[in-house]
Amino acid sequence: MTRSICTALMLLGFTPCVLAYEPAGTPPDWDPPMGPKMLFWQVLGDRLETGFDDDVNTYVWDAQAWYGGDRTRAWFKTEGEGEQGKSPESAELQVLYSRLIAPFWDWQIGIRHDFEPNPTRTHFVLGLQGVVPYEFEWDSALFVSDEGDVSARIEAEYDLNITQRWVLQPRFELNAAFSDDPEIRLGDGVSSTELGVRLRYHFRREIAPYIGIAWEQLYGDTKTFAKDVGEPSSTTSLVLGIRFWF
Repeated sequence: MTRSICTALMLLGFTPCVLAYEPAGTPPDWDPPMGPKMLFWQVLGDRLETGFDDDVNTYVWDAQAWYGGDRTRAWFKTEGEGEQGKSPESAELQVLYSRLIAPFWDWQIGIRHDFEPNPTRTHFVLGLQGVVPYEFEWDSALFVSDEGDVSARIEAEYDLNITQRWVLQPRFELNAAFSDDPEIRLGDGVSSTELGVRLRYHFRREIAPYIGIAWEQLYGDTKTFAKDVGEPSSTTSLVLGIRFWF
């Protein structure tokens, strides 16, 4: 039945005809109207900084990258810290698969390997990352090590735009463990918190040096383990660093 007859029957109230799809005269090798699915990527150096306090000067890195589409992505995260002029005291790499579960929210699953401290640990990772109302960035994860120890981490950041170029960023991090791991000087309960504020200036959107203050506090058995090896349980540092993305 031709398209014109079907259209006429529909106007008269009869059951619509089923019409086969007919191209609108476009070449068969053209892409569909919405275009093909595309893959994207980004690299973000959130914190590359050095810290100065009365006892020891430190360095920190915290970077991540992703590759994929709108719903599924591969994530790579690395962070660590140490004393200036020495090898890192902690260093880790995470390789994750993520899936969009709600607007701006992804669940993540994968592997984390700690290169430092010794002995090394490998963890199963289950995480949640996204943006809560008012653009508060959230990154949380549950870790299960190859020794059976369970730990968790929560990180939260907020960008307060003072001007188009000046941005003030409060940041909070909490680490907790559900069992002792004396070999790496980690106690159960809340092991550490870090609270900081950083003021950065965007020469370009992709690159911004910053200055700030960071306060870190150890708790419980983790605090005891640190004191046993002569490390401070609380530090307040002036930090200088750079944030970039591409």
